Amino acid sequence: MNDTSNRRPLASRQTGWAAAVTRRLAATSITPNQISMLGMGAALIAGAALWGAGHTEGVARIALLLLGALGIQARLLCNLFDGMVAIEAGRSAPDGGFWNEFPDRVSDLLILMGAALGIGEPSLGWAAAGFAFLTAYVRELGVNCGAGADFAGPMAKQHRMALMTGAALLSVPEPLWHGHGQVLRIALWVVAIGTGFTVLRRCWRLVARLKRG
Repeated sequence: MNDTSNRRPLASRQTGWAAAVTRRLAATSITPNQISMLGMGAALIAGAALWGAGHTEGVARIALLLLGALGIQARLLCNLFDGMVAIEAGRSAPDGGFWNEFPDRVSDLLILMGAALGIGEPSLGWAAAGFAFLTAYVRELGVNCGAGADFAGPMAKQHRMALMTGAALLSVPEPLWHGHGQVLRIALWVVAIGTGFTVLRRCWRLVARLKRG
């Protein structure tokens, strides 16, 4: 799969460090699909850490929150390098389209639900994850309708993950003001509302493009 017309635009793809890491990865036997699978593993670690952080205290809680933040960023790095190894390094596979999309949905679910279960708000996690799935669905719907992919925000994948990373880090000093999960709760509400708005915005833009022909 070498078509880049519906590829998410990322400034990090043009950086020297990303190109250097891609060359190193391309020199190994690792495949883009395996990198995508590693992304799911990172998301599983992040989600489990955020879940566990809600049920621990002290140093263990801080360690789990930091692990959650690192896991989220590792997931994003895997998302970056699976595509770069596939396209820039010419290592794409016939089933690459599946491994480019499916792990992202699993990763969103693991991270958002892990955070939600950690604060005892599973329904909020399902809402955030459900709207996150819909943003991807509308994007792919645009491709299937011949209108191209729409990666518009305000709560696209990179925005969701940046917010959850920041929330995990800001949760570390929460006991200082006797808080318990408020930062992650606010973050999940922002994700749910923001992704809902993103779905509506992408739908509006898709219909407008289709009407223009």
